[in-house]
Amino acid sequence: MNPVNGLALGRIAIGATALASPSLAAKLFRLDLARNPHLAYMTRLFGSREVALGAITLLAKGNARRRLVALGMAVDAADGFAGYDAMRTGSVPQTTGVFLTVPALGAVAAGAVGLVTER
Repeated sequence: MNPVNGLALGRIAIGATALASPSLAAKLFRLDLARNPHLAYMTRLFGSREVALGAITLLAKGNARRRLVALGMAVDAADGFAGYDAMRTGSVPQTTGVFLTVPALGAVAAGAVGLVTER
């Protein structure tokens, strides 16, 4: 599968899960919803962003699609930093921080591959 389409579909799947079931998304991300009841709200915000970015990327063509991939890479890099920073400050355990950071950085790499292969 084309890496860009794979990333976009992955965004939609993760986002839809976060929108439909913030508690399930929190478990998947190893976050403690019981200790932070506001997390459900933030998870849904994340979910809507992911669905929107994934859907518009699938629909876009040409230069617009490449710009959306670059935007997705920037968002994923920011997510990677957020996971790292949460681990660094002790907001999440180290294993959770790694679990949050590594996939985000992997998505940045996959986006870069997608940009190269879609030319």
